[in-house]
Amino acid sequence: MLLWSILISFAVGIIMVPIIRKFAFRINAVDTPRERHKHTKTTATLGGLAIFISFSVGMLLAPIDKSGFVPIYFGALIVIATGFIDDLFDLSPKWKMLGQILAALCVTVWGEITINFINIPFYGQVDFGYFAIPLSIIWIVAIVNALNLIDGLDGLAGGISIIALMTIAGMALLLKDAFVAPVALILVAAVAAFLIYNFPPASIFMGDTGALFLGYMIAVLSLMGFKNVTFISLLVPLIILGVPLSDTFFAIVRRLKERIPISSADRSHIHHRLMALGFTEKQTVLLIYCMALLFSMAGFVFSFSTAWGAILLLVLLIFCIEIIVEFIGLIGEDYRPILNLLQKIHRKRK
Repeated sequence: MLLWSILISFAVGIIMVPIIRKFAFRINAVDTPRERHKHTKTTATLGGLAIFISFSVGMLLAPIDKSGFVPIYFGALIVIATGFIDDLFDLSPKWKMLGQILAALCVTVWGEITINFINIPFYGQVDFGYFAIPLSIIWIVAIVNALNLIDGLDGLAGGISIIALMTIAGMALLLKDAFVAPVALILVAAVAAFLIYNFPPASIFMGDTGALFLGYMIAVLSLMGFKNVTFISLLVPLIILGVPLSDTFFAIVRRLKERIPISSADRSHIHHRLMALGFTEKQTVLLIYCMALLFSMAGFVFSFSTAWGAILLLVLLIFCIEIIVEFIGLIGEDYRPILNLLQKIHRKRK
């Protein structure tokens, strides 16, 4: 019974997290406080390993057809190994990227899970042909890195992952997908168990082991749930993951504007900017949860809209994102084109 698989995954997670925490300290897989960090004490990483183990146990017991899961699981092992090594030895970006690409190749080449074509409104079908695999790899790698970049506060990446996975599971149930929904729900249980220990103040971090694994699974499940469909449906997972993807996009824009390497770190991500406005760590995390929920709700509405309705909703969503970006200074405190325009209009009316 699926419910038992979900409950067992949660129970195993509750048991495994303290064990992994002790193991992390033993092998020195810890995060010590540094200038850019908010925590003040040495904290174990590798929490993602507990998520992976509890998820694996739940999947082993799940009463679903797992024949197509082998390539996905093998790819998961690769990202787990990549994250584990990075948490221990701090891998360079190129080696982390290599691990992500190898995992994506398992899914796209071995598992044959790709976006083969889309139907664009008012135009028709566009076949990707030979570009199906490269585009699908870019999709997976982009989402993996988006989730990894937003993992900057206790409980943030885990909570966003749960919201995204619940939304993907809900839409998969509506589409009567007998694989994506159960897998997503089992993973939700594993992440929820970890979040008990990770919510502020965290006693363990998921580390790159967890961030890469969750990003990978969300990318693959969204790819499976919405592949070979319309352009509108293809945008649904992008909207669901609006918070981490938009944060990543504007981080790239910000770094290009400042002429610094894209891979360089800074303190201008969405959670940094919100805390700079005076929000506490818990308030910031909860506020970003609310943003993620709004994006997920928009994803649901978007998927059932007409073409014109979807376009209107997308324009409204982009406008709202732009206002938030300008208000919190996500690109820079001097970047306020729309807000400045609105201020000028307001002054003229006076």
